Amino acid sequence: MKEQLRDLLLQAIRTLQNDQSLPAELEVPSFVIERARSREHGDFASNAAMLLAKPARAKPRELAEKLVAALPANALVAKVEIAGPGFINFFLTAGAYHAEVRRIMAEGDAYGRSTSGGGKTVGVEFVSANPTGPLHVGHGRNAVIGDCLSRLLEATGWKVKREFYYNDAGVQIQNLAISVQARARGLNPDDAGWPEDGYRGDYIADVAKAYLAGESVMADGHTVVGAKNPDDPEAIRQFGVAALRHEQDLDLKAFGVGFDVYFLESSLYSDGKVNETVRELIAHGHTYEEGGALWLRTTDFGDDKDRVMRKSDGTYTYFVPDVAYHLSKWQRGYEHAVTVLGSDHHGTLARVKAGLQALDAGIPKAWPEYVLYQMITVMRGGEEVKISKRAGSYLTLRDLIDEAGRDATRYFLISRKTDSQLVFDIDLARSQSNDNPVYYIQYAHARVCSVLRQAGEKGFTFDLHNGLAQLARLDNEHEQILLTELSKYPEQVEAAAANLEPHVVANWLRELANAFHTYYNSHQFLVEDKDLRDARLALVVATRQVLRNGLDLLGLSAPESM
Repeated sequence: MKEQLRDLLLQAIRTLQNDQSLPAELEVPSFVIERARSREHGDFASNAAMLLAKPARAKPRELAEKLVAALPANALVAKVEIAGPGFINFFLTAGAYHAEVRRIMAEGDAYGRSTSGGGKTVGVEFVSANPTGPLHVGHGRNAVIGDCLSRLLEATGWKVKREFYYNDAGVQIQNLAISVQARARGLNPDDAGWPEDGYRGDYIADVAKAYLAGESVMADGHTVVGAKNPDDPEAIRQFGVAALRHEQDLDLKAFGVGFDVYFLESSLYSDGKVNETVRELIAHGHTYEEGGALWLRTTDFGDDKDRVMRKSDGTYTYFVPDVAYHLSKWQRGYEHAVTVLGSDHHGTLARVKAGLQALDAGIPKAWPEYVLYQMITVMRGGEEVKISKRAGSYLTLRDLIDEAGRDATRYFLISRKTDSQLVFDIDLARSQSNDNPVYYIQYAHARVCSVLRQAGEKGFTFDLHNGLAQLARLDNEHEQILLTELSKYPEQVEAAAANLEPHVVANWLRELANAFHTYYNSHQFLVEDKDLRDARLALVVATRQVLRNGLDLLGLSAPESM
């Protein structure tokens, strides 16, 4: 609907340019068309006249009058009014909403999808957990944000590459290896001789047991076999990393999350990407040496102070491989890049972007785009749940899925804006009540299916074609509200994808479910009047389609009975 109204306004602008009411060379600004806040002000409003007024040297309200007069006739528009300093308010016909229902049924699963991404490639990097233990609930929030963003970008015409970047070397991996080795030698976390920085969770004992038994583990396309030797630290390291990567993959599979690319940090060194990146930064004159260290002049690109790249001992600081890694994304053709990170990483972003700009490789300043998320508090019985026996010091994602179910876990972790702290109430997530938002939404879908089953049981034949032809019979307030909500779906998808805010779809689905449940509780669908019955069933079947499409964007199921 918004695009059709935009086209009408553009036609009116061209008409005014042709009759010299507007300069022919005038560049049309990016005016908005948005839903009116009140039905008294119509269905949509535009600020086109107000933006055009200054370059056209005209008074906004007078220009709005000319634009309205130049609008082509259209069956979707009942009337147009001018409000305030020059807002143009559109009042749509009932037929506009009926046409949207017919569009929903014609497009089916494709309804709400668009080609605005133009088939360009976007890399979405998310989870990227170090393979040192099971995934925790924070990783779960990261996973569902990244997965839903990927689904949204695909729905708006982007070619999405889901990418998992993990550190398979470094101090944390060394701590993993010595922890498994200690367990393999029969030590427990409370014994003398247990490594000071060792991981204490029971999962370490499981890995050690599998290693000593000579079990095989497949991760990232490679099979690693336990060498059984507790005195071979490298064999233990390789097996430990593979075992925990395999476990993380199982967790993600249980969560409905998959990846196209697994990128190893170690490859940046083995392929010479880190050294190559440092040479490029030096060659472009953005580095200097001081105190035996190599510095990057990140203040040239907005950072608050310059940063050390290579320490006096010859080792690189941690942001250098990050720059090399993101350069590899650019070189792999990612025209857009999105990285999902915990808010605690905020301090590193400026120096990574500074490093990318210092390469003078044509990388846009806003590339990559970061989505930062806040911490999660998990509650059960009014008390915070912090730890899992298996993980030792934190609650695992698998624990949460086992307790609340996959759908509820995904919905609750995606339902708040990413920069907001989130309280996950396990008791609410498990409840079958209207207070549980995911149950409320899925129940709306199941209710439509139930209505159709009841129609068959009562001997009613539903004629969708007739129902779509009889939509004018839908004239009560609850039907108008539901029709309006349905028409918002494409806008919700477009906005959620453009702003990288998947919670927008999650929250809007609840609004749609509320409109349906209210309608269901107020009116009979299976009435004797065939035309009215078919019209109402056509409306609720369209509602089911949109609910299913929206649930799919969030990776949730659409049950037919509950």
